[in-house]
Amino acid sequence: MVNILASHIVVPNEATPECHLWLSNNDHVAYLDYVSTIYAYKARHSNDVFERMKNSLGEILVHYYPVAGRLRLKENGRMELECNAQGVLLLEAESSKTLDDYGDFLPSDECVKELVPTRDPTQPVDQLPLLMVQLTRFNRDEGFIIGVACSHVLCDGLAATRFINAWAKITRGDTLDPNEMPFLDRTILNEFPPLPSAPCFDHPELKPPPLILGRSDSIEEQKKKTSVALLKLTAEQVSKLKKKANYNGGCGSTRSPYSRFEAIVAHIWRCASKARELDDNQPTQVILTISLPSSSSSTITHNAKSCFLSLTDATSAAANFQFQAKQKNY
Repeated sequence: MVNILASHIVVPNEATPECHLWLSNNDHVAYLDYVSTIYAYKARHSNDVFERMKNSLGEILVHYYPVAGRLRLKENGRMELECNAQGVLLLEAESSKTLDDYGDFLPSDECVKELVPTRDPTQPVDQLPLLMVQLTRFNRDEGFIIGVACSHVLCDGLAATRFINAWAKITRGDTLDPNEMPFLDRTILNEFPPLPSAPCFDHPELKPPPLILGRSDSIEEQKKKTSVALLKLTAEQVSKLKKKANYNGGCGSTRSPYSRFEAIVAHIWRCASKARELDDNQPTQVILTISLPSSSSSTITHNAKSCFLSLTDATSAAANFQFQAKQKNY
């Protein structure tokens, strides 16, 4: 049982620039989505841990001032990030459970509901905090959990981690180095060629997933319970998968051998298709989110705070996986 003891809106400790930040097309794809992350600490903590983190949050927001802003709908229908220092939500909570009760913290609706703040669906978009944090303490001061819900418009996973690390450094009483300051110029993405007025080819990754053959909607599939598992692969297992994927030259001599990543994804995709006992002709699809900074313009620095993501996909009939499984005995 988790009880919310206090709720605060934390604003930057100093005056910050008032401006509007342009949002790329990628930022518009999931502008209402919040990404949940849980940080668990088993170390005993002092009684002033909440006040220290609250004060350091106000300090780090001076550097990361867009985090304290709000989304704004422009007349042309696009969203932009308004830097208005309206603040982030910080909740203080207490749990009657222990850290051990959560086990390995496998992602689950119950875990997220108890430990991570959720977006209020009744609030207008321009009033929603873009960052929500919940600090949960446990009985006997045995540890605490920081639950973070961050708008995907603000940053991707890598940038969010850098924000948390910078906040932790400030909380410890240290100062940020110049190379730890965020890079906030989103207009760099304007350097890319303009998008064509119409797609040049089909984009299945932006379409709904394939329906089960014979059905007109996905309602029944959505009702099914989803479970989560952490699969730990050894270096030997990964090497074996890669070797089998490239057996007899893999996909031929026209391309490079399959990578470890491709071998693992294909193996999981095939196992999932087999477990679902799909019809041989059932189309299946795997969609991956890839990060762009490493392959984009060199002017995008490692501290860029934006959503530089792209979607890629692959499709195949279920029968293809079953045939490969029988032939190669994966």
